[in-house]
Amino acid sequence: MTKAPLKGMRILDLTNVLAGPFCCHQLAHMGADVIKVETPGAGDLARRLGADPARNAELMGVSFLAQNPGKRSITLNLKSTSGKRILKELVQEADALVENFRPGVMARLDLGYDMLSQENPRLVYCAISGFGQDGPLAKLPAYDQIVQGMSGVMSITGDSDTAPYRVGYPMADTIGGMTAAFAVAAALANKAHDRGTFIDVSMLEAVIATMGWVVSNHLIAAQVPTPNGNDNFTASPSGTFRTADGVMNIAANKQEQFEALCEIIGNPALVQDLRFADRKNRLANRSTLTAELEAAFATATTLEWVEKLTAQGVPAGPVWSVREALAHPQLADRGLLQTHRIGPENLQLVGIGAKLDGMAPSVDSPPPALGAHTNDILTELGYNNAQISDLKKEGAI
Repeated sequence: MTKAPLKGMRILDLTNVLAGPFCCHQLAHMGADVIKVETPGAGDLARRLGADPARNAELMGVSFLAQNPGKRSITLNLKSTSGKRILKELVQEADALVENFRPGVMARLDLGYDMLSQENPRLVYCAISGFGQDGPLAKLPAYDQIVQGMSGVMSITGDSDTAPYRVGYPMADTIGGMTAAFAVAAALANKAHDRGTFIDVSMLEAVIATMGWVVSNHLIAAQVPTPNGNDNFTASPSGTFRTADGVMNIAANKQEQFEALCEIIGNPALVQDLRFADRKNRLANRSTLTAELEAAFATATTLEWVEKLTAQGVPAGPVWSVREALAHPQLADRGLLQTHRIGPENLQLVGIGAKLDGMAPSVDSPPPALGAHTNDILTELGYNNAQISDLKKEGAI
């Protein structure tokens, strides 16, 4: 562990699959002691998900590995009397609890915020769901695909021929998890608080909150959001352009950047063309301008153009595959990829994308096997070996 602003904080992670585990992934990297509470025998569904069937069969699926390093795992049957009692004992010593069950599930187990706050009045309780704890959609299950569609994201992704189009990774789950992590950390930062906090995270609302420009253009300027493909709807030339060997991105959003671009391609007359004289006209004549630029870009490779453009202050970059991005020294040198010993292998997992005082936060342990720390955690709570054995026999752990 490098920097640990949440060191000494204990988080109970009762979450499954992605949004909740991703939230607690952030908190673990910030130094919190994250205890993952899982169902005996099955655990987090993500343990059986991922591109490696052998790992799935071992309940260590790639999808689980991605956001669970640094956590401890205890198995509890929360439908059993003993399982509920143990969770309450954990709550008494916890700073926060995160769950992503459908609204009402924890209350039906007599483990909702009202009940658990009696065990620990200072508990920060975070409930992540697809649509929030109330409202007409509250009872619907939380699936990334569904939230992407209902948030409006898919309606503006792709172009006029392909939209609606799904974003290529589970962005609704991820944004929901990030929102939850921010809210939990903020609540924990209030060291003077003398009562608990109930945090209600709606994945739908969290996604829409990140669509600020699109939503504000609709609410304030009455502009109907449309799919624009790879084009920036605020400026031109700003988007993806074909080159001699592929494509590149350009973001010449400022007038001086556009003028520099025209000089670099050897066509300064474009600056004087009334169709391209200012931002408004360039947007109105985007397709014509793109054709002019791509005729020039066809004479050299992406790398050659990126080097020429960036040297003159015109923002430009290649379009990488995931493999290419991960292989670049920019990532390797900043500590985003962290190596963990998992079974007989050293595997790389992704950190959190931030540095604190020049250091990338890390965790000291790999993702846990199901229930790997059950005995240790119960011992910390004061249970002896005989009592632990009895709990196993009754199916509580």
